[in-house]
Amino acid sequence: MHIPDGFLSTPVWAGLAAVSAPAVGVLARKAQSGLDESRVPLMGVMGAFVFAAQMINFPVGIGASGHLLGGALLAITLGPAPAAIVLTAILAIQALVFQDGGLLALGANVFNMALAGVLAAWLPYRLLAGTRARRLGIFLAGFLSVFVSACFCLGQLALSGVHMPGHVLAVAVAVFSVTAALEGAITVAVVAALERVQPGWRREAPQPGRRLLILVGLAAFLLASAGFFLASALPDGLERVAGLVGLQGREQTLFVSPFPDYEALVIANPWLRNAAAGLAGLLLTLLVCLLAGRWISRWRNA
Repeated sequence: MHIPDGFLSTPVWAGLAAVSAPAVGVLARKAQSGLDESRVPLMGVMGAFVFAAQMINFPVGIGASGHLLGGALLAITLGPAPAAIVLTAILAIQALVFQDGGLLALGANVFNMALAGVLAAWLPYRLLAGTRARRLGIFLAGFLSVFVSACFCLGQLALSGVHMPGHVLAVAVAVFSVTAALEGAITVAVVAALERVQPGWRREAPQPGRRLLILVGLAAFLLASAGFFLASALPDGLERVAGLVGLQGREQTLFVSPFPDYEALVIANPWLRNAAAGLAGLLLTLLVCLLAGRWISRWRNA
């Protein structure tokens, strides 16, 4: 789902960057109203968890894989505005440090996943959160966050002049639909697990307890340090589509990253190479999200 540089035409990526940058600024200001300083640690650990989970691809059929995007999970646990800020931070770190998604295409990726995806997740959850269909709302939040992001991605490729025959669109829709359904199921399972750790924390106890933070942080650590053992080697949905329409080979690399493709190249051992890169990204994401949350909460107080 992370669009690399070279796939989008200049008017498309530049236009989306011009939209996404001020939108993120508006959301940062919006986040002030609902972000108490006691919830800043939750921003950090949830951001770290989503970063680690995004490293693990799972097979979805038709020769493709997918991974958790986390927009719905962040929206449900943090609220839509903080979720968009956290996901923007994750996407920026992935592009700048791991070359996962293009630097020029960062505005498009932020628009698709952190803006449109989070909004698509929040609407069904907000509508059904107080009803007996709450679990359905959580599932739909996960499903729509991925499916809407994928539709925008495919539309941007089309606007950039990428021709997609009918059979390619059928493969893309099938792959992204399965990925979206798995995102919904994973989101339901993770939210249920969080509520078992601290019942009612989203309602009666808005301040997350230390046990909840520790367990989420531990899960993030395990995913980042060893989750790649379970990761599928199949190309993700966008890479699969790119291969079918002849986009492979058009990727552009604007700079050399210290951890390309989530590997610390200075380390010889393959396991340590992946684990070191994952843990470095985990700590960086945790730090950036904590700093962003602290800045937003103090900005409100000021």
